[in-house]
Amino acid sequence: MDRIAPVVLAVGLSAGSANFAHAEQPGADWMPIQQVVEKVLKAGFTLVSKIEAHDGRWEGEGIKDGQKMKFHADPKTGEIISARPDR
Repeated sequence: MDRIAPVVLAVGLSAGSANFAHAEQPGADWMPIQQVVEKVLKAGFTLVSKIEAHDGRWEGEGIKDGQKMKFHADPKTGEIISARPDR
């Protein structure tokens, strides 16, 4: 019985932290998502297929120069911070 309690506690904590990890929201001073998409498209992307708040910035996927790309955008300006091919 004593061996079961730590396992149950670990599973309970894992389930709670998983929900918290997926609950990331844009900050109050962030550029609205639609404006970020518009900036990304003006920067040469022809499609934005995914965009979400993650690790303090906008993170997304799209198509640029015919290639599937991942990108990070500044949360306040919408400017692309980095972009790389999605392999």
